[in-house]
Amino acid sequence: MAHTLKDKDRLIGRINRLQGQLKSATNALENEDDCYKIMLTLASCRGALNGLMSDIMEEHIREHIGTAKNSKEAAQASEEAIEILRSFWK
Repeated sequence: MAHTLKDKDRLIGRINRLQGQLKSATNALENEDDCYKIMLTLASCRGALNGLMSDIMEEHIREHIGTAKNSKEAAQASEEAIEILRSFWK
């Protein structure tokens, strides 16, 4: 996965921000904050996770499907992408 190594620091930064958002949701629940604030925080978490997945999937498509050496490699990478997306959307 050369594309994840190339962008490793940026991706880790996004994950760290997501962890911060999740910690904020935990704190909001522990502090018995208003449900609106909790749902807003969770919606932000979901958006951050979706953005991260989108970023990595986009690079997966470019790296493993767009530059595949042959149709067999492209088909395998496509199936991997489909499997992950199905799991992610559940």
